[in-house]
Amino acid sequence: MIVLQHTVISDDLKEKFFVCNLEKCKGACCVEGDLGAPLAEDELQILADNYEQIKPYLSDAGVKAIAEQGLYIKDWEGDFSTTTINDRECAYAIYDENLTLKCGIEQAYLDGKIDWKKPISCHLYPIRITKYDGFEALNYDKWNICSPACSFGADLGVRVYQFLKEPLIRKYGSEWYQELENIIAEEEGVQQIKS
Repeated sequence: MIVLQHTVISDDLKEKFFVCNLEKCKGACCVEGDLGAPLAEDELQILADNYEQIKPYLSDAGVKAIAEQGLYIKDWEGDFSTTTINDRECAYAIYDENLTLKCGIEQAYLDGKIDWKKPISCHLYPIRITKYDGFEALNYDKWNICSPACSFGADLGVRVYQFLKEPLIRKYGSEWYQELENIIAEEEGVQQIKS
């Protein structure tokens, strides 16, 4: 593991390969699982402030689910997540012409309607963050629906932390990310010397 500032980073992030392969998985992470996407508390207000700009991008079923359940839900552990349609796909997910799920929030962002790309938990996936007193643990969430992303990442030689450079910088800043790269390069250099 890597200890960096107030984060503890699983070795999987530097060892495992990963590049999303939407052609293969069809955005399954937007529909699989027992809850919607985790939301940070500061994102609740961002979602509320931007919903009217996001709403035109959503499916009728998504808009209906949000009207009935709210913009987000609070689960049994007191954590927040996006609303879902019939306890399945995220209410903010939309199907494109190839029946691939995409994010309605992100589509609004790409069209310049809002300046929030999407929830950080979605942007960082397959990294999941667990908060503890004084630090955050970054772990790789290995899931069979992402096996095409693992093989695609291996083919391209791209590791988890490299694929997720943009959201990691969004979350922790460019200095943090540069320090992470330096630590990994140093560790790899030491390993090459040993072998």
